[in-house]
Amino acid sequence: MNNLDELFAQLRTATAPLEIEALQNGIWHIWLATGDQALDKQLEAGMRALAADDYSRAIADFTHLIEARPDLPEGWNKRATAYYLRGEYRASLLDIAETLRREPRHFGALSGWATILRMLGDDKGTLRVLERLARVCPHLPGLQSQMRDLQERLSDEAP
Repeated sequence: MNNLDELFAQLRTATAPLEIEALQNGIWHIWLATGDQALDKQLEAGMRALAADDYSRAIADFTHLIEARPDLPEGWNKRATAYYLRGEYRASLLDIAETLRREPRHFGALSGWATILRMLGDDKGTLRVLERLARVCPHLPGLQSQMRDLQERLSDEAP
């Protein structure tokens, strides 16, 4: 079992918020390492552009990373985030799908997908994605209450 698999196994059983956060940070650390110094710089540049609200620059940087290494989930995930922040939800959802094709356990992509579906008013879709997220990190703070709220809303809407 590689380090990433070990971290995900621990994440499934972690219950303390600080432990969950530490495990997620360890996973992000692995995801953010491309193994190539030039691509690491490209990823960092994109993240700086994202932090500066320069979404066009961030999208260009992450697109370059995706073209160089389409197998890396984090290039797709970061570009999905930039598209989301720019209000381009369809493009964001497409990149989220690519992220999850490469890393089905990507809790960041799953959270982003749920956020977009919630914004679009798709309670059933949101609940499905949150259930998928719960299989990765069942004790994520606030997750169970979000799922209960959606289940109650959906049962109230049922004829």
